[in-house]
Amino acid sequence: MNLVESAPRWTDGELPPNVLCGQGTVITDGGAFRRFRSQRPEAVRLGHHCTMEGVHFAVGEQGELGIGDYCYFTSAILLCELRIDIGSYVSIGWGVTIADSDFHPIDPAARIADAVACSPLGKGLPRPPLVRRPVCIEDYVWIGPGATVLKGVRLGRGCIVEPGAVVTADVPPQTRVLGNPAMIIGEGVT
Repeated sequence: MNLVESAPRWTDGELPPNVLCGQGTVITDGGAFRRFRSQRPEAVRLGHHCTMEGVHFAVGEQGELGIGDYCYFTSAILLCELRIDIGSYVSIGWGVTIADSDFHPIDPAARIADAVACSPLGKGLPRPPLVRRPVCIEDYVWIGPGATVLKGVRLGRGCIVEPGAVVTADVPPQTRVLGNPAMIIGEGVT
């Protein structure tokens, strides 16, 4: 393979300047960076030889997202307000959501204040603080279609998140989880 063929590609033009993309990585879908707002100097770091097919990078102003080498994601939504770190050789199925924040307050009064601040009526009012906790996905993880990984979760090396699972707590290495909330259904996965 020559350098031209292995250069990073985004099928719809130029990447944002603070998105770093490794050799051989391909990003498809014009809406991939529609909700990209990060002001961080290296907001998104994609490793080498990754395929990001229909992935939505919704990265807030202070968000940082790192993805290792040889990853394949299809139609996933990455909601990052603080930090999401994803290792190498990770496969993420369609309809998966990974979020490091609730993106709205839980308290009813704060939720109303947030709705007003986000609306045209807010006229610059600040949003209430949001709970944000980093997400870490280690190497060789497989996340099945329709799964959700929530704030503060660490997925251990080589674990499998079954389709539709909602992961709210850490998953040990080489285990399988299923359900809402996700529970361990197998150990010693290789």
